Amino acid sequence: MNGTTQDDLTAPVRPAGRRVLVRGRWDPRTWPWWVQALAVFVAARLVSAVVLVVTAQSQVENYWTPAHPSYLQFTGLMWDAGWYRTIAEQGYPAELPRGADGLVQQNAWAFFPLFPMLARGLMVLTRAPWEVVAPLLATVLGAGAVVVIHRLVERGAPRAVAARPGLPLATVGLVSVFPTAVVLQLAYTEALALLLVAGALLLLVERRYGWLAVVLIALGFTRAVALPMAAVIVVHGVVRWWSARRSGERLGARTWAWLVGVGAAAGVSGVAWPLLCGWVTGEADGYLLTQGAWRGVREIAPFGAWGYVSRFWFGDQAPWVLAAAFALVIATLVVPAAWRLGPELHAWAAAYLLYIAAVVEPGSSIARFLLLAFPLAAVTAGVVTRPRLARRAWYVAVVILMLGLQAVWIWNTWRLTPPSGWPP
Repeated sequence: MNGTTQDDLTAPVRPAGRRVLVRGRWDPRTWPWWVQALAVFVAARLVSAVVLVVTAQSQVENYWTPAHPSYLQFTGLMWDAGWYRTIAEQGYPAELPRGADGLVQQNAWAFFPLFPMLARGLMVLTRAPWEVVAPLLATVLGAGAVVVIHRLVERGAPRAVAARPGLPLATVGLVSVFPTAVVLQLAYTEALALLLVAGALLLLVERRYGWLAVVLIALGFTRAVALPMAAVIVVHGVVRWWSARRSGERLGARTWAWLVGVGAAAGVSGVAWPLLCGWVTGEADGYLLTQGAWRGVREIAPFGAWGYVSRFWFGDQAPWVLAAAFALVIATLVVPAAWRLGPELHAWAAAYLLYIAAVVEPGSSIARFLLLAFPLAAVTAGVVTRPRLARRAWYVAVVILMLGLQAVWIWNTWRLTPPSGWPP
């Protein structure tokens, strides 16, 4: 029988396509796009968690945690997470605290309420403590953010996606491994802010202006980044008007009303928290006075902090260092990969970078703030478009570099080595 045995004849017949189906089930390329985005995010957060756990073993007792804190203690209590915990558990002071010199001291009004209030709600529902709820909430919000970013790049940057296949997922990858992306699993507001900024841009691209207004108001109680979104809305409106004019059409009164309305929502959102702070405390400039308590020089002026901070770090070389830094930022915004982005993504990257340069004092926090300039991840991934081997080599090199810088950032920034006599 041509070598056929009785066992062969009685063996069960296996479907020819079964091996292909099993292999496909475990092939990430066959997964839905949102599962791919979440898988990349989870993998990056696991790497960050390992670095955090290792770093925590070198953490001595400090104001926030015991020596060698657990993962949840380290991610839920350190640094500004302590302020957010205070807000969740005690709220905001009715009066601004002042020192013996009469100057406003550091206080909770510098921190926005939406994230700690969401955590507070979950604490009430689950009866779990802050250090459990807050880091896990941030991680979930970060996961939602990368899903929105994937869809935003797909919808908002079609030319860039056509030039660089796989750009939406590549962008998610670079955002997830960004040197300060570890903050997406810490009890900080960056995860919520990233979700709201990406959501606002997606709604703007899709012209869903009603929901955009809602997201913008929420953003105003999350981080002080609503004002640059107003500039993006202006760019969006100009592009719509120009496109309609080129096609011989006119934008209707309803469209103009929506554009003006969401622009106004962004403006109101940008000043709502400072106004609320002034109303509650009875000091109109209470928010600015509070922000000044964290600065080396209390006087707050646009771009003013760059002068004294750069001189402190670089001395006589400060002007050259600043010129080089601004040249690098401009180059990032004018390379072909940047112009291939849609107008909303390109405008957000430019407006946001200009905004933080104007209002933020240079320091360790600025590295965290750069995470919200996430369209630059799409620019970075799209710098090399072909051949495929060069594109992959460039991407892998960037990922490795970012992960290395992330480990350095966690070790040097998140770990605290207190001076003698700490805590005070």
